Amino acid sequence: MAIALRAKGDSKCKFTSLAHVLTENFLKECFRELKRGKSPGIDGVTVGEYAKKLDENIANLVARLKAKQYKPQPVLRVYIPKPNGDKRPLGIPAVEDKIVQMALKKILESIFEQDFINTSYGFRPNRSCHDALKKLNKVIMTSPVNFVVDMDISKFFDTVDHKKLIECLKQRVVDPSLLQLIGRFLKSGIMEEGKYFDTKMGTPQGGILSPILANVYLHYALDKWFEEEVKPQLLGSAQLIRYADDFVVCFEKEIEARVFGDDLRRRMGKFGLTISEEKSKIIEFGRCPCMGAKRYGFKCETFDFLGFTHFCDLSRKGKFKLGRKTSPEEVQTEDDGDEYMVEAYIRNPTSQHKRDGSDNHLNDVNSHRRGANRYRAHLQRHSRPGLHSVRGG
Repeated sequence: MAIALRAKGDSKCKFTSLAHVLTENFLKECFRELKRGKSPGIDGVTVGEYAKKLDENIANLVARLKAKQYKPQPVLRVYIPKPNGDKRPLGIPAVEDKIVQMALKKILESIFEQDFINTSYGFRPNRSCHDALKKLNKVIMTSPVNFVVDMDISKFFDTVDHKKLIECLKQRVVDPSLLQLIGRFLKSGIMEEGKYFDTKMGTPQGGILSPILANVYLHYALDKWFEEEVKPQLLGSAQLIRYADDFVVCFEKEIEARVFGDDLRRRMGKFGLTISEEKSKIIEFGRCPCMGAKRYGFKCETFDFLGFTHFCDLSRKGKFKLGRKTSPEEVQTEDDGDEYMVEAYIRNPTSQHKRDGSDNHLNDVNSHRRGANRYRAHLQRHSRPGLHSVRGG
């Protein structure tokens, strides 16, 4: 896409005209990327039904977009039961809204991918959970890591400040038509059991657009700030690794880790976000802490990242290595083994598995559970000696 080349070539370029990209051909391309057989949104229209009059539907959609008469429908919110008796909310956008969100996602991604920093891995092209975990493994095994800052942003996707998000987007996008369209999605609302609820904050639930908006927000709130303002002031080594709103920061020096923890709380506050104190901690962790703990007969604390509990471990030869096991908080039973992955697929731009009370929903959830189990089994295998875990010498 020419937009990407321009964005890459000029890091200060602000795009003033982008809405013209929303052509019939482009929207048809976006439609073809939607998966068929999935649950419909509030209007009851499925992908298959929309396809029967695709040319007519897309032409009508483009006309409304040009006339600025297009308005996203509220997201249908339903709940799926969890084994512990709780319920998990799922958002189901209408098919037409998915098409427009896909188009906006492609446009924003082509621009902001040129700016995003290598510390982030979530919902980005050619990046995955595996890459984030491999990076964490490499940092802890090859860098002088002695402390890990494990911070949790409370209800991130539900508390994103709309005004500040638009300010972040304006760092690169100043096309009023495109920003207005994104704003309409942010405020499209939720329909639950026939009742309408305003969305005064947060990203579109279940939306294809949600992950890229979240990455833009955290790029300016966290990644860029850490790389350009925090790291230059440090005396020791430090590395941030982020997947969506799940992140850890590895530090060499304790004082810098603790100062960062305080600074992070203030930084998140400026963006309307809150650190969950009960889920956050700064722990002594790494090669030296592990070997020191062993000499005194105790173990280092552990931390969770991407559904796994990470701990200091020893190889058969008694050398330090990073251990990993499925987090008990993420997987309570075998059937509840999709805790993290379900949350991920709600936000996943390529996953439209949603609920309409039919057998399709059950098949979708079971499919994701099987996928989640394979995901964890794969990573567990690759955590064994002789595979991708880096060893201490």
